[in-house]
Amino acid sequence: MPDAVQKQLQDERECDGLLDCMFGLNELDRGVFRLLEERSKPLTVDQIAKFIDRERTTAYRSVRRLQDAGVAVQEQESCPKGGYHHVYRVSDPDEIADELQRMLNQWYADTGQLIQEFRDTYGEDSSPEIDQ
Repeated sequence: MPDAVQKQLQDERECDGLLDCMFGLNELDRGVFRLLEERSKPLTVDQIAKFIDRERTTAYRSVRRLQDAGVAVQEQESCPKGGYHHVYRVSDPDEIADELQRMLNQWYADTGQLIQEFRDTYGEDSSPEIDQ
């Protein structure tokens, strides 16, 4: 196996889990994901910031990355004295798994197409005639 492919496969095995390998999430994002997953109720950004001991803006950026990846969702809750605030929870695990499967299938299809293009370009039937 070529060194480049071996390195890529090794790098992928060194990911801490599916979230960072497939969605590119960092350590903080994984921690926020675990926090949301462990809680029975959705959390506000202020609550998340307190739990992770970071500034509100840092917590918000992490939650935003989780939302962009599709592994967390924002909900709106009414406040007792009127108004509302946003809370965050983990997306449905089956939906996350379905997206991971879709991504894997797309990678497989794209790689298969590249292999076919290689075969078409360099295969036995495509070698140019050499005049003698």
